[in-house]
Amino acid sequence: MPILYFAAGFILGGLLVYLVTRLHRRDVERSFTALSLNALRQNSAEFLKLAGEAFTRQTQVGTGELESKKKLIDQTLESIGGELQRVKQCVADLDSKSGQKFGEVTTHLQNAATQTKELQETTFKLQSALGSSRARGQWGERMAEDVLRLAGFAEGINYLKQHVLETNSSRPDYTFLLPQGLKLNMDVKFPWDNYKLFLAEENEATRESLKQQFMRDVRGRIKEVTTRDYINPLEKTLDYVLVFIPNEQVYSFINEHDHDVIDFALKSRVVLCSPFTLYAILAIIRQAVDSFNLSQTAASIRDCLVEFDKQWQEFKKGMETTGRHITAAQAEFQRLSLTRTTKLDSVLDRVSELRLPQDAEVDAPESSEPL
Repeated sequence: MPILYFAAGFILGGLLVYLVTRLHRRDVERSFTALSLNALRQNSAEFLKLAGEAFTRQTQVGTGELESKKKLIDQTLESIGGELQRVKQCVADLDSKSGQKFGEVTTHLQNAATQTKELQETTFKLQSALGSSRARGQWGERMAEDVLRLAGFAEGINYLKQHVLETNSSRPDYTFLLPQGLKLNMDVKFPWDNYKLFLAEENEATRESLKQQFMRDVRGRIKEVTTRDYINPLEKTLDYVLVFIPNEQVYSFINEHDHDVIDFALKSRVVLCSPFTLYAILAIIRQAVDSFNLSQTAASIRDCLVEFDKQWQEFKKGMETTGRHITAAQAEFQRLSLTRTTKLDSVLDRVSELRLPQDAEVDAPESSEPL
């Protein structure tokens, strides 16, 4: 029984302690909760105060930054507006100039079209004119005369035109006069028909056939020149003859499509020349003539110098003789002007002395006459 009482008392005490502890814990919790709420309220108020002050400061700073950024944005917008205005003006100027340039381009195109039409007409007339061998010859002669004039050649002095050879009836178009009676003949006719057809043809096979025919015409022309006695020792000609092709395009075409034609011509002692190469040949001829004339002039000058030296020696001898005569005449003059004059003066003095007494006697009565 006592154990039961003890156990019941222990349990009852435990329950009492539990109840007291629970009640005390509730009070503690209520006190802690109240304290916590109070501290939270105070901290919240302080936090809100600090947050308000920070927000106020940040608002002021943000307002200043916004003002500065607004000013910067305004300046940027103003600058962009100015740039846009300039761009607008440039676009307007460009439109104006484009219209003007377009008008100028249109005018130039119209002028080019007009000139092209005139060139086509001139080309057609030239082709029509060159269709005749006589016209080609006249055109070649005109081109040759232009080159001769440019090189400083004069007809009748440096060359002869259509001069008939003395030993036969051949008549080269031009005969260049060289030193020591030598001559160089030149012919200006050239084939053209097949070359003209070649330029107008579009079919490749036909073009090739026309090209080959034209090159055969060139070789035939070279052979024809060699049979006309343009190279004749009796006429004192050089061993070569010139064939003038008065068109650089034709000359280039011949050299481009037949590399052996130049060698063939040289073997035949024929020199093909275009306006440019003819000018070079004429320059060499002019230099050779000038050099020969200079050598002839130098020989004449040498002969003149020899004759001058001979006459100079004779002149020196005459001067020496004249000098001796002048020296002798000077000595004789000194003798006359000094010795002879002195002798004559002494004689005249004596004559004067002899006349003085008589003159005194004559003058004495005159001085004694009364006044």
